[in-house]
Amino acid sequence: MLTPYAEIQVADIIRDHATRKAALKIIGGNTRSGFGNAVVADEALSSRAMNGIVSYLPAEMVMTVKAGTPLATVKAALAENRQMMAFEPMDHRPIMGTEGEPTIGGVFAANVSGPRRYVAGAARDSLLGIRFVNGSGEVIKAGGRVMKNVTGLDLSKFLAGSFGTLGFLTEVTFRVLPKPSAEKTVVVSGLDDEAATRIMAAAMAMSVEVSGAAHLPESVRSRFIDGGLPDGPATILRLEGLSASVEARTAKLLSVMDRVGPWALLEGEESRLLWRQVRDVAPYAGQAAKPLWKVSVAPSVGHQLVAALRMEAGIDAFYDWQGGLIWMQMEADPEADLLRGAIRALGGGHATLVRASDAVRATVAAFEPRPAAEALLSARIREKLDPAGIFNPGKMAVTMEGAV
Repeated sequence: MLTPYAEIQVADIIRDHATRKAALKIIGGNTRSGFGNAVVADEALSSRAMNGIVSYLPAEMVMTVKAGTPLATVKAALAENRQMMAFEPMDHRPIMGTEGEPTIGGVFAANVSGPRRYVAGAARDSLLGIRFVNGSGEVIKAGGRVMKNVTGLDLSKFLAGSFGTLGFLTEVTFRVLPKPSAEKTVVVSGLDDEAATRIMAAAMAMSVEVSGAAHLPESVRSRFIDGGLPDGPATILRLEGLSASVEARTAKLLSVMDRVGPWALLEGEESRLLWRQVRDVAPYAGQAAKPLWKVSVAPSVGHQLVAALRMEAGIDAFYDWQGGLIWMQMEADPEADLLRGAIRALGGGHATLVRASDAVRATVAAFEPRPAAEALLSARIREKLDPAGIFNPGKMAVTMEGAV
């Protein structure tokens, strides 16, 4: 593994490999190994030695960090000033069965976002600027501490979520937000998936600023907070902010939930633990043999998708993002054609195969096949940024027959 500690070293390594057309596996802490299609490369190039906070002025709520800096280091620095990353990135290690330390560069390269994503935006929406080395060994800066250049913004957005296929990130600049001083979670019990979808939508429409909305069916409910949730399916709604505001908004929300079903209230660390477990997909941790999908659809149809699939396959599932994100674990076969066909029938969406065996990954497209025009545009962008095709070749490609 190649672990350069300076940007100039990265550029030299990449130029050498581009000249020889020798593929590189681009990684950070390697905690998401197994995510995406298999990569065939002679060597791995890691950012983990490029470590440290370059600039952080809490009053400006902007941080610049070297890409290999552990995520834990960033969180610790923010916590000292009661600030946070609004998109609350998940930790993939429990579900992927990996070790090591997640890096901040890896978070943005994979556009990792948690339960607050549907109200606060994804990781890429917090990204202000980047430095990276392209496939020709050129160091490129895009954006900055204050975004004024639209081209720079677009380039930053391209790199976020590209999984190391467009460039090697060396530095990221992103905005942060104050950490809420209070948090409460309303737990409504006994709702089926369809009813929970309606209630989450109704809660989001109220002027109570719900920052998390998830539904945990009975099949997974006992796997959260050591089985501490009340009996029956749990529909959970989070409110955050100043203490007095949270109290008032919670009372307003409960005045409506009183007419829906029995409810309970979680506060403080118990609430935070619950949402960390939702974020990190706790029910499906430690089950490496079972394929795991991350499915994104319109919130109103998620329950229909799960109901249709349960008629034909063995699955378990729970909902985040007001029902628009479904974490779906298959009992045996990944059922890719069945799943993606059902998504198309319900108006479209995306299904990403997060976890699967090497044998499955060799035959199933991990990322949602894209329309021909979009795929062509993506290919042209990659040709510009990585003309020799050395960065993570095959990781996001759709080469399987019929996946068009």
